[in-house]
Amino acid sequence: MANKFKRSYKFAIKTSIYITVFIGFLLAAFLYYMDNLLWIPFLVFLFVIYIFSFFIIQQRVEYFIYRRIKKIYDNVSLLDSTTLRPSQVTTDMATLTREVEKFTEHKKLEIEALKIREGYRKEFMGNVSHELKTPLFTVQGYILTLLDGAMKDKSVRKKYLTRASKGVERLIYIVKDLDMISKLEVGDLHLQMEDFNIVELVQNTFDLLEMKAAKKNITLTFDVEYQKAIYVYGDRERIQQVLTNLVVNSIKYGKKDGTTEITIENLIKNKVIVRVTDNGEGIAKENIPRLFERFYRVDKSGSRKEGGSGLGLAIVKHIIEAHEEKIYIESVFGVGSEFSFTLEKSEELPEISSESDIF
Repeated sequence: MANKFKRSYKFAIKTSIYITVFIGFLLAAFLYYMDNLLWIPFLVFLFVIYIFSFFIIQQRVEYFIYRRIKKIYDNVSLLDSTTLRPSQVTTDMATLTREVEKFTEHKKLEIEALKIREGYRKEFMGNVSHELKTPLFTVQGYILTLLDGAMKDKSVRKKYLTRASKGVERLIYIVKDLDMISKLEVGDLHLQMEDFNIVELVQNTFDLLEMKAAKKNITLTFDVEYQKAIYVYGDRERIQQVLTNLVVNSIKYGKKDGTTEITIENLIKNKVIVRVTDNGEGIAKENIPRLFERFYRVDKSGSRKEGGSGLGLAIVKHIIEAHEEKIYIESVFGVGSEFSFTLEKSEELPEISSESDIF
């Protein structure tokens, strides 16, 4: 029962008893000396003294502690000033201790998260610097060589200007991707939503990347032959970019004579899921959580030789999230990877009739 009382109550009760006993002793001694001691009025008087002392002490103690605690909160900035209302600042020391410990633990986690983000930020800045300086130094080198006299030779001039142009194109490519991902992150990129045939879009992607895949003899294929159109609702151009980036990655990290396969499945009543599967290098488990970060590379040396801006997967993630959809990844190192994303079905999409979830 005693545990249910506030500690300030216990303090007030004990202090009130001390005051009452002290006053009662003095009053009893005085009345006894005056030979005028009446027990009933005397006890009533002591009771009134006790009640009065208890409430005065209790209120003053709570007010005193509240003021001191609020001042501590203000001084050390433990809580936001807008939360400092009397009902929220406890005068119970045990409760206060728990609140401070909870707050401290929360701030500790925040600090650790900020340290991790700071590490990512430094890594990101280093990656941006590397991605930009490589083509910049290439362009600068060719131009300086031409200015030093090589431009007098027409064949050398044309060759160096062509190479410098490729370096500028790479810079433009990186800057465009950075601009796009910035717009996606701040929600400034407006999607042109429409109904379109996802099967046709995948086939267009295959046709576009056929020559690139042929260099490694990688087969681009559907899991089955889709006889009917499958309509989804989204931004056709952006989903084309998603498919292109995912297929390019599967080719880039795929094994020679390998396969990149795309599957379109029924997920739930109003959703489809598009899977891009390859039998390439695969991704180690520890790298998967950071795979969609800007410029993050699993193989920091080898992957740069493959080209690209290093922003492909980050753009894919933001485009899918801009559609309010989900993207998933499953990968086994040395076996292959599967990237999948959901899309909303179009109203024109026919219902599936087989027991299989595959259209």
